[in-house]
Amino acid sequence: MKITATDLACERGGRIVFTELNFAVESGRFLELTGPNGAGKSSLLRLLSGLSEPRHGRLKLAGGGGDLTLAEQAHYIAHGEASKSALSVAENLIFWRDFLGGGDLANALGAVNLASLADYPVALLSEGQKRRLALARLALVTRPIWLLDEPSAGLDAASQKLLISLMRQHLKSDGIIIAATHVSLGLKPDQSLHLSGASQS
Repeated sequence: MKITATDLACERGGRIVFTELNFAVESGRFLELTGPNGAGKSSLLRLLSGLSEPRHGRLKLAGGGGDLTLAEQAHYIAHGEASKSALSVAENLIFWRDFLGGGDLANALGAVNLASLADYPVALLSEGQKRRLALARLALVTRPIWLLDEPSAGLDAASQKLLISLMRQHLKSDGIIIAATHVSLGLKPDQSLHLSGASQS
């Protein structure tokens, strides 16, 4: 599997975020996105996830699951939480399991050390626990592409180790990880792409 971006440009709110962006990342590789706020890291992840369209340029996926699009084969974990505060931890994951077409609930809870809080209301979780719940989707349903926006935000040292373990396992399984971050994730990237704004190459 290989993701290739060619002459990619992004516009948000009438502003050109970046142009002339080119990169390629293959199975088993971790591409780290860096750069200041507003440079386009989150915008690029949204393009890859299919939530927005490029102003021009092309995103191409080679290999993977038949006729499925890049977005259909990706987990996108945004910087903001996507949990429902009125539901329990387990109920949130059951929602995602049903939405994504099946998955192993017990494995997901164990992977992020939330099994003991399965019946706990999300509204009462700490920020770090909510972040772990978001990351649990990575272990819930197998998808080859992970698009992560500041995945370690709010995590304590022990939880960061859980994240690193999940990422290493995914890469060993020939998965692709593209992660935007302001800090080191504790896992050396295979590739780095620094976004600085309007013109990239």
